Amino acid sequence: MKWFEIALVVLTLGSGLVLLLDKLFLAKRRAANASLLDGEEPVIVDYSRAFFPVLAIVLVLRSFVAEPYKIPSSSMMPNLLIGDFILVNKFSYGFRLPITNTKVIPVSEPERGDVVVFQFPGHPGQDNDPQIGENFIKRVVGLPGDHIGFQGDTLSINGQPVNYEVKGQYVFDGQPTRYTLLTENLPGRTHTVLEQLGVADMRGQGEWQVPQGHYLVMGDNRDNSDDGRFWGVLPEKNLRGKAFLIWLNCSGWFCKNSFEPSRIGNRIQ
Repeated sequence: MKWFEIALVVLTLGSGLVLLLDKLFLAKRRAANASLLDGEEPVIVDYSRAFFPVLAIVLVLRSFVAEPYKIPSSSMMPNLLIGDFILVNKFSYGFRLPITNTKVIPVSEPERGDVVVFQFPGHPGQDNDPQIGENFIKRVVGLPGDHIGFQGDTLSINGQPVNYEVKGQYVFDGQPTRYTLLTENLPGRTHTVLEQLGVADMRGQGEWQVPQGHYLVMGDNRDNSDDGRFWGVLPEKNLRGKAFLIWLNCSGWFCKNSFEPSRIGNRIQ
């Protein structure tokens, strides 16, 4: 939520500035004033003193340590469900400034199979795309320099088809679905995906050359994901962090629609 990040930064800087001005000028003026009433601390200073430490801690934790994110769609099923609240490691891929997302200290680069949160770059030719800048979550399948193909239901990396193991019909919430659960064996990483075998969206078929400084990302729910197959490669500058933990599953007011305690604490593979 960009507005929350902006508001957090503004409130933290504003309250900090009030305390600084009070320390440098206003407190001395009050001390020099003989009037008891005039010597009282202004309300804005009192509030700033109370809220600044809390705001500063939240800003530092959210910007440089871990950021919460709620899964809004089914694009990462079966591994992440609608209503999952996850934590995103903000320093996995470098320390970045809030709001601008500018990297100031490099740490490491994404590995194939990482589940990443990023600022959506937008669909080609849609300059007024309302989703530009919103946080998306997908899995990295293509690294800089890779040649990625997706034909039918099969992903290929640098000309080599990825090996799949069929696990059977996917059952969700006690009900069988039209999807098949498969294990996708990426080089160095194994995870599950959903496919509607034999039914392929031709718009999601093709080949992509991943340039330096970019990644190709896909959702694990291959037939229901708006990912790099449709809008292209992801610039490194758009990365926000690596998803690593589910800390709550709750959908609807007071978790009315769903609540799965068994998902709490699960690590994201």
